[in-house]
Amino acid sequence: MKHRCLNFFWLAAVTVLAGCNKPAGGTAGDVIKVGEYASLTGSEATFGQSSHKGTALAVDNLNATGGVLGKKIQLLTEDDQSQAGQPATVVRKLISSDGVVAVLGEVASSKSLEAAPICQQSHIPMISPASTNPKVTEAGDYIFRVCFIDPFQGTVMANFARKTLKLQNAAVLTDVKSDYSLGLAKFFKAGFTADGGKIVAEQNYGAGDKDFNAQLTAIKATHPDGIFLPGYYTEVGLIALQARQLGITCPIFGGDGWESSSLVPIGGKALEGCYFSTHYSPESMAPVVQNFVKEYKAKYNETPDAMAALGYDSAMILADAMKRAGSATPDKVRAALAATKNFHGVTGDISMDADRNATKPAVILTIKDGKFKYVETIAP
Repeated sequence: MKHRCLNFFWLAAVTVLAGCNKPAGGTAGDVIKVGEYASLTGSEATFGQSSHKGTALAVDNLNATGGVLGKKIQLLTEDDQSQAGQPATVVRKLISSDGVVAVLGEVASSKSLEAAPICQQSHIPMISPASTNPKVTEAGDYIFRVCFIDPFQGTVMANFARKTLKLQNAAVLTDVKSDYSLGLAKFFKAGFTADGGKIVAEQNYGAGDKDFNAQLTAIKATHPDGIFLPGYYTEVGLIALQARQLGITCPIFGGDGWESSSLVPIGGKALEGCYFSTHYSPESMAPVVQNFVKEYKAKYNETPDAMAALGYDSAMILADAMKRAGSATPDKVRAALAATKNFHGVTGDISMDADRNATKPAVILTIKDGKFKYVETIAP
């Protein structure tokens, strides 16, 4: 019995020592493990599905051309089901169990805010494709994003409302359950009033609500020239429908949370002549955009939206950082990401500022004949 115990402990010690000689987590063998978390199901599923498709296309392209540092990228994707609590759970799994060297995600700011502290504490770089709330990257120096942030987006829409739409009085309808919506509303109001506009009504709703008649009736009574609606497509379409049913005819406009293939099927003709800010237009004739659109259509038989383009850019900018670092070690990748300048992405030339936010232009789209149409590009 004594000899068996000694043999057991000797074997265990050898196993531990052998484990110590393995390459750092996520880079063993011929692959580099990269994690992704996204809302593949649930209320924000079109966001997650689009960003995942863009990310997967980027990984396919990278692997088809030799991978990164001579290794294939292995993308490990987790569905957070559009539910609070799930991002933390799946990101912990990706880091602790799967041993990824970096994490891509999320689109929704509230989901990224939940997962970012975990990546920061673990010293694993996280790149959000589309979370625009400023607080996301405030989690620490391992947190990045490839999209612009709400102070810029809110100011862009305020300037667009004043200078292009010529609005004097605006109403604001905010989703109080969304960090994204609250942040965007804040910066829109500041920009609009600073430029001489007046906020005549402020109303709130919560994600998942279906009846907005009380808020819209209160807004109608103030006779606004336009309504700023910084929400997600899930409620935006319904709000537009109910606004038109109440006889509200002024323009309704919002941010990139509108962009979804489900928006027009929900809101229909009520959305005609409405506007939103976003990150790119597939109508752009830039070669990098047209190549991406061609490849995406060939793979998925659909036109890529901004979330798909941002998913693609998040994976490509990670690969670029690994190549420049000459390593997939998380701390070296983090340093290379922070030094990113003029990366030629599908959604524009991307440089990381001191707070690890992407500096890049915004695009304004309108809805015409049920389709998203390019209006203008606004630089930082």
